Amino acid sequence: MPVFKYSAQTLSGKSVVGEIEAIDPNDAKSKLRTNRLVPLKLVLVGERAQAVKKIKPPGFLEQMTAPKVKSKEVQIFTRQFATLINAGIPVVESLGVLIQGSTTPVLKTMLIKTKASIEGGRALADSLALHPTVFDNFYCNMVRAGEASGALDIILGRMSTYLEKTEKLKSQIKSAMMYPAMILSVAGLVIALILIFIIPKFQEMYKTNGGELPALTQFVIGISQWLQANWWMALIGAVLVPIGFKNFYSTDEGKKTIDEILMGIPLFGDVFVKSGVARFSRTMATLLSSGVPLLEALEVGAKTVGNAVIEKHLIKCKELVAVGKGFSGPIGKISFIPKMVAQMIEIGEQTGSLDSMLGKIADFYEDEVDNAVKGLMTLIEPILLVFIGGIIAVLVLAMYLPIFGMADAVTKGH
Repeated sequence: MPVFKYSAQTLSGKSVVGEIEAIDPNDAKSKLRTNRLVPLKLVLVGERAQAVKKIKPPGFLEQMTAPKVKSKEVQIFTRQFATLINAGIPVVESLGVLIQGSTTPVLKTMLIKTKASIEGGRALADSLALHPTVFDNFYCNMVRAGEASGALDIILGRMSTYLEKTEKLKSQIKSAMMYPAMILSVAGLVIALILIFIIPKFQEMYKTNGGELPALTQFVIGISQWLQANWWMALIGAVLVPIGFKNFYSTDEGKKTIDEILMGIPLFGDVFVKSGVARFSRTMATLLSSGVPLLEALEVGAKTVGNAVIEKHLIKCKELVAVGKGFSGPIGKISFIPKMVAQMIEIGEQTGSLDSMLGKIADFYEDEVDNAVKGLMTLIEPILLVFIGGIIAVLVLAMYLPIFGMADAVTKGH
């Protein structure tokens, strides 16, 4: 087993150094926390460095080129796996059954490799960790807790429920974002077609009549002429902007910047905060109810929240908890976290039912996100119609202003 040199801190703030045997860095951190130590630095020593490095999360290019497995497929696999384990079938045999019944080639290949790894002597959690693009740190930590506690079937069942709720939350957020994006994209295409094909016909008509055109008409014709001459630039921009946005968002700084902007958008910002609270609470409830220590649950929960701003504040909470502070105090000082969350966490700490209380928080805010998304859909539709209608009205007005002018001139001439 690999050996790690570590530097850590006790709960009283004293610095300690030493060595510890562990399967990988996450396992080393978990063992140190079990011994009431806060890990600060880990350095791998010995001959098995390369084997451990293989379990590290993939980089951006590796994630882009790695075979993809849909989260729904992972959720179905987890539910079936839990059922087989609950029926008393050993892990290796259960995987064999799932491999035979799998209709997804990528997942089937990963399960075959996982089964071979277990047969080679590696634990289930560590075998799953060899495929981090499918089974993330949270999933592997849950499985590791299930193996340690002898309740793997129960924890896999909780994982399946967690994945179901998380997938529902993701779809709600996507629907809130996709609807206006689709409407605006179609409207932008229609307006571009009007500018390229319809406006030039009016322009030709006005040339034959002579006279100076109104400023608004000249402005619209100018845009139309630019689009006719540079349509390819607009097309390339329409393709490159989303790609550039996605690449920027994949960086730490980009994710933090965009998440801050999204949280500051009226109406939408509230949905993002509530969804972050719901996801973090659900993750924490699932981890704590499965026997994962609070510090480890906080670290994993912060990383799976899906929002860089919320994650940064939660990491600070974890650091304060590590030196002896309660959980409710630090989280109550985060300005955008609702006070009710801190109050319920405090009650959970006092009564020893923190996991149950976090589950109730998750239930409440999942319903809040659902209601908020429905409210947004109702509100956004008329706003978009007014916005798009206003742009088209300006285009129509710009084209008909010269006609009105000519009509006035004719009337005055008589």
